[in-house]
Amino acid sequence: VLLLTMSSMDQKMLKELFSHLRESTGVLGFSGYRQMDFDEFVKSQDETDIRLVLDSDILKDMFVLSIKTDKRMRDHREAISVSDDDRGLVLSFEELVLFGPGDATLKKHAHGVLDAIQSTIESCANNILIMGHTDNTPIKSKQYASNLELSLDRGLSVLDYFLGKKMSPLRFYVGGYGDSRPLFPNDTVEHRASNRRVEIIFKLIQES
Repeated sequence: VLLLTMSSMDQKMLKELFSHLRESTGVLGFSGYRQMDFDEFVKSQDETDIRLVLDSDILKDMFVLSIKTDKRMRDHREAISVSDDDRGLVLSFEELVLFGPGDATLKKHAHGVLDAIQSTIESCANNILIMGHTDNTPIKSKQYASNLELSLDRGLSVLDYFLGKKMSPLRFYVGGYGDSRPLFPNDTVEHRASNRRVEIIFKLIQES
């Protein structure tokens, strides 16, 4: 396990780090109610420079509604899920929403999907954890030596997009699990598709 603050490394350095991880295993992490009404509410909060602390129940209800009503996510609603666990509120995007097979370059339509949640990230105080996952199919690529590297690079691609929107890197953690944390056994095409995913997690805020 390797943990680094986002402030200590730029993205070029993170990419270069891959060349030293080809034999590594485990996790690499980097630290650092209506749709219309909610969008207007977020904008009003931006104007007052106030960040909201949103708990998992509020976020979950909000995103469930957004997936149904916001066209940018609605078109992919069968491949987007919302849940919560001990880390916080988990938005899970299957591979086909964001990436092509074996690739870590965001699809063009993925920009709209990420834009749909950007205002929420900007206006809440929750830190954001981005985690990439793959299935257990051995990767055959000159670019990636392992599924771990692919999952990491996908997480970094999502982070890069948000940082390109001038968001603070200090709020983000990003990493990859490779195929080590599947949602389902890798025994069917459907299960493999569900296991190939990127999670954007609104982390729980501990009460003092």
